[in-house]
Amino acid sequence: MWRRAYLFLVLVRLYFALSPSYLHPDENFQGPEIIAGRVFSYQVHLTWEFTAVQPIRSSFPLWLVYGLPMFVLRAIWEGFGHDEITPVMVYWALRALMFILSFVLEDWALWELVQSPRYRRSAVLLTASCYVTWTFQTHTFSNSVETLAVLWSLVLAGRIVEDKHSGLFASALLAFVFVLGTFNRITFLAFVIIPALRLLPHFRRKPLSLLVIVSVATCTAFSAVVLDTIFYSSEALTLDKLFKHPIITPINNLLYNASVDNLSEHGLHPYYQHLIVNLPQLLGPAFPLAFLTYRKTIRLACAVTGIVALSLFPHQEPRFLLPTVPLILSSLRIPRNYFRLWVATWVIFNVFMGLLLGIFHQGGVIPMQAHIASWQEPHAVLWWKTYSPPRWLLDGSSESIRTIDLMGMPADSVIKNITGTIRCPEDGSFPKELGKPESVILVAPRSAVFLDRFVLPEAEAQVTLEELWHYSNHINLDDVDFGDDGVWPTLKRVVGRRGLVLWKAQKKCEK
Repeated sequence: MWRRAYLFLVLVRLYFALSPSYLHPDENFQGPEIIAGRVFSYQVHLTWEFTAVQPIRSSFPLWLVYGLPMFVLRAIWEGFGHDEITPVMVYWALRALMFILSFVLEDWALWELVQSPRYRRSAVLLTASCYVTWTFQTHTFSNSVETLAVLWSLVLAGRIVEDKHSGLFASALLAFVFVLGTFNRITFLAFVIIPALRLLPHFRRKPLSLLVIVSVATCTAFSAVVLDTIFYSSEALTLDKLFKHPIITPINNLLYNASVDNLSEHGLHPYYQHLIVNLPQLLGPAFPLAFLTYRKTIRLACAVTGIVALSLFPHQEPRFLLPTVPLILSSLRIPRNYFRLWVATWVIFNVFMGLLLGIFHQGGVIPMQAHIASWQEPHAVLWWKTYSPPRWLLDGSSESIRTIDLMGMPADSVIKNITGTIRCPEDGSFPKELGKPESVILVAPRSAVFLDRFVLPEAEAQVTLEELWHYSNHINLDDVDFGDDGVWPTLKRVVGRRGLVLWKAQKKCEK
């Protein structure tokens, strides 16, 4: 029975992995967007993390997780005599890769970490039935990679401790994973403190194992620093430059996040945000069980150290706690006296969150950008009330497509931007010798009711909008305003008028 349930949940995970929801801009701009520009020479948008004087994101894990698959895809595609592979195909290939990594590495790690056959199935099924596994873990987040690194650090540390011999191969692999996890996210260290301490008695008995770990970790870290120094340098790398001005991104990252002034630019939260708000959001009905019916495991202890350490920083987002989800779920007992009721609540919660975040959440951004990429004529595309669109998905069209991200700009300012972007040949604002002016396009959610007054055929304003295309499975949660509009009117607008719309903008030009 449990095998059929597990297979069904794997298919559910695959379905959500191949659904175009968009959970956070970082899933593109901290990974695929950057590497795609190097592998395929696409025009990309570099965020501040990669352009700062002291960059805080390492390219080392990006090349391993995204760069190598991109190179392989390009070689296979061109090997069959085709033109260069399209960005949309690369995008879905990476999603499929994240599904495989989650399905194989995460589930395998849990199967090995939970020693008791009685609890092993429950741990794997709980994690496989969690919407976090379906959505966040199958997206290209550094947090998803961090989860795998934490789990396999636990696995390898356990193999080393239990091995009657020195466990040299496991030691070498652990050193590599340790460095990879650290360069991927500095917060990784908070989750592996306890496994590292457990290894100390082993190192006293088997000093050769310690020597292997130190040697491999040093070589891997040195390679990562060299790769990052080359990645962020505009000039050829020399030994003098490497030793005098190395780019050590984990240190830069730690120093940046140690400053409250820096974090205030991204939003400050109370120190209890992770425990009181973010963790219940991730675990749902499993959250109270973490305090009432838990098993004392090293996994749970690692989750606690991670939560405590991350709570010391005032900028706290739910995805920062992704590694805690399998660690906690694999340490829970479901009380027998209300087993069916709890399972029913668990299923309802995860189905609702899975549909919301796995299908509808900013679900139109990727299909919309793929649609725009097929255009050949010059266009200025203004995006309003959406997450930043990945520029690399435009492929070669990025030369003729000008992307303007208006973010959450006030409505009146949006109309002013549209008016200022449109050029009229008749009134001299666009010289005739430059040829055909670019068309101006507005992409915005249908729930933005402010735009209704400008939509043809009823509109009689200076600026008019003509709908050209739309994608229905799109909900903008940032547009939720229960305080001012009320609960039912807000739901009626945001959910009832779901969808992302592409409008052609025009204005009445002077003759």
